[in-house]
Amino acid sequence: MASLQSNPVGQASAMANPPNEPNGYSFPRSRLKQSMNDSSKIPLLLVACGSFSPITYLHLRMFEMAADFAKYNTEFEVVGGYLSPVSDAYRKAGLASAEHRVAMTRIATDQSSRWLDVDPWEAIQKEYQPTAIVLDHFEHEINVVQRGIAIRGGQRKAVKIVLLAGADLIQTMSTPGVWSQEDLNHILGRYGVFIVERTGTDIDDALATLTQWRQNIWVIQQLIQNDVSSTKIRLFLKREMSVRYLVPAPVISYIEEHGLYEDDGASSSIHEKDKESKSKLTAETSESR
Repeated sequence: MASLQSNPVGQASAMANPPNEPNGYSFPRSRLKQSMNDSSKIPLLLVACGSFSPITYLHLRMFEMAADFAKYNTEFEVVGGYLSPVSDAYRKAGLASAEHRVAMTRIATDQSSRWLDVDPWEAIQKEYQPTAIVLDHFEHEINVVQRGIAIRGGQRKAVKIVLLAGADLIQTMSTPGVWSQEDLNHILGRYGVFIVERTGTDIDDALATLTQWRQNIWVIQQLIQNDVSSTKIRLFLKREMSVRYLVPAPVISYIEEHGLYEDDGASSSIHEKDKESKSKLTAETSESR
């Protein structure tokens, strides 16, 4: 774990230089462990970056699978887990506004987990932030601002920041031209990644081209196969099919309340939807007169 030893607690990495924090932003720490249960272990923070449009039970299960894997197969102790929704600048098809996606991920974690949290930093950025920069942001907040985590004897220990993702990510990383060598070195070399296998993805082939970072890549086997995805959920919703028990019930209620994924207006913000509703109401009232 050279990446922990190379940067003492409280000192920023030379590569870690995330953008300035937007006005009004504060890093969420309420669910983060403040001290370790076993000081002999390596503190681990799991970070999942993605669209979460919408968040599904698989997104949440990935954290639980990763926590179990870390507990029984590694020398890590999980001290926290964060979902980091991508900003609107990503401009992906079917992407609801960041405002909605942050709200849905918060609803999902608030009502189903005691240790998962949502960091809106990436989502509120005006420009798209590469995954490497997002991980730098967490490194800064956890190991520079907070100075790691408390251990016995009043000392503090640097936290290992790791990206949590599905096997499709490793496939893209092993595909020439998709990721720059600099980003691969940054993400896989400095931080590392926990990969949850997915049906139809050949992880072994993908790992074959990433051997120089293999010691920083952990593959988690799905003991109960689950291939639900946000893309499939959006398709079900457009076809007016049920997504119950695939997506947290409060998230489904939120989607229905705001009319998300019904048409191309999925990216409208809450305020834009409110304006549309008020305009429609005004028009209907005028017509009734």
